[in-house]
Amino acid sequence: MRKFDPWPIFFRREWNRNWPFLVGFAVTGALITKLTMGLTEEDAKNSAFVQRHKRYHHLSSNPRFRIHLRIEKKIIIIFFLLL
Repeated sequence: MRKFDPWPIFFRREWNRNWPFLVGFAVTGALITKLTMGLTEEDAKNSAFVQRHKRYHHLSSNPRFRIHLRIEKKIIIIFFLLL
């Protein structure tokens, strides 16, 4: 006798409940990615928000920390755009 497998029923029901969340997450991620690809260092220099929240400015002369500083600036700008 074949055993009952509940997983297909579970996944079908959960997909029906969660597809709007998953689609919204994908669209939001695509928009954030598209918006942040156009940001430059000049935008960060002109942003009052970035200047107020700028950290590690004393490390910016060190080449090892320049990449981390750029990533942090982009994260701050993304956060500002989401507000």
